[in-house]
Amino acid sequence: MTAVDRIPAALARRIALAAQGFADPRPSGPVGTRQLGRLVDRLAVVQIDSVNVLSRSHYLPAFSRLGPYPREALDALSNRRHTLFEYWAHEASFLPVRLHPCLRWRMAAVQQEAWGSMTRVQRERPEYVASLLERVRDGGPLRASELQEERPNRPGSMWNWHAGKAALEYLFFTGALTAARRTAGFERVYDLPERVLPAAVLEAPTPTRPDAVRELVRTASRALGVATETDLRDYFRLTPADARTAIAELADAGELLPVEVDGWGRPAWLDPAARRPRWVRARALLSPFDSLVWERPRVERIFGFRYRLEIYTPAEKRVHGYYVLPFLLGDRLVARVDLKADRKAGVLRVQAAHLEEGADRAAVAAALAEELRLMAGWMDLPDVAVAERGDLWPDLSRALGAAA
Repeated sequence: MTAVDRIPAALARRIALAAQGFADPRPSGPVGTRQLGRLVDRLAVVQIDSVNVLSRSHYLPAFSRLGPYPREALDALSNRRHTLFEYWAHEASFLPVRLHPCLRWRMAAVQQEAWGSMTRVQRERPEYVASLLERVRDGGPLRASELQEERPNRPGSMWNWHAGKAALEYLFFTGALTAARRTAGFERVYDLPERVLPAAVLEAPTPTRPDAVRELVRTASRALGVATETDLRDYFRLTPADARTAIAELADAGELLPVEVDGWGRPAWLDPAARRPRWVRARALLSPFDSLVWERPRVERIFGFRYRLEIYTPAEKRVHGYYVLPFLLGDRLVARVDLKADRKAGVLRVQAAHLEEGADRAAVAAALAEELRLMAGWMDLPDVAVAERGDLWPDLSRALGAAA
């Protein structure tokens, strides 16, 4: 029987942060596509989200780890160089193109993996779906807004797709179409994979589902450092059966090491190559969709930080705010701030600021003020303004005044 190592909770936290890129100092010089490409390859999944109250979410993980960088450099990786591709991984995400073959099983299993209107339009109007594929093949890239389709009269808007959008999404899910780029309004532009993705990627052999899932779990393990079965499964939204089989096979091969982490209360798995830093001196504001914090039970387990996204909570019932970013200082999550980019006024607005219990108020306020100034400059916002909400706002306001 394999011996199980025991890892202190603080070390597990540092391992997780190092695996996610927070143990390295930020570059001292300009950041370009090379550093961004390495980062995305390390994370493997950069989640996309349409909320733009602060910034499109996929731009924030690189800023959190690398500091200010030209956002067009990240766009170039997907829009021109096509070293990244867009697909349903954790959620809608950018991924390194090397992972494309490992997700073809999901494309083939569209009837089991996809949902609602996508499979319904294929079932009820297969000829229409086929006609849109031919339209793209003959006429080039296509946006759903170019189709003359009436939108359903249902409450809400996020998933309120007309038939044309559902059909294009079905083709996107199956891999018959891919995303050539996103428009300035964040609309997906669909095109044929052979006109977008590198030929070497498309010609790469398609692994079996077990082989592909094993590579996805291996990739998740490297990105997480130390993780439970649920953590490993959640990274690419795998089924429990698939994930358990892959974990067992990787453990048998010595590619995952069983460990017990103090306080976790459940078995965990360690990437044998994971760094074990003695300290982490990070300073970062984290998108709600950052891979460090997107799985809320893991965040609570590692950081003792209960985090809930309140975008869909009525304003009068919100505890911390609308678009709340955790603040990482050292190896702890020490505060949370509700941020909004007021582009018209040129102001980064801190709509609420809350300190975590036990954190050093003065040190947190000073570090957070510096990070907010850095973010505001990156976003071309000349000023930072703090609203009188939350228990940290007076200290933060003073720290910002001192730093001005």
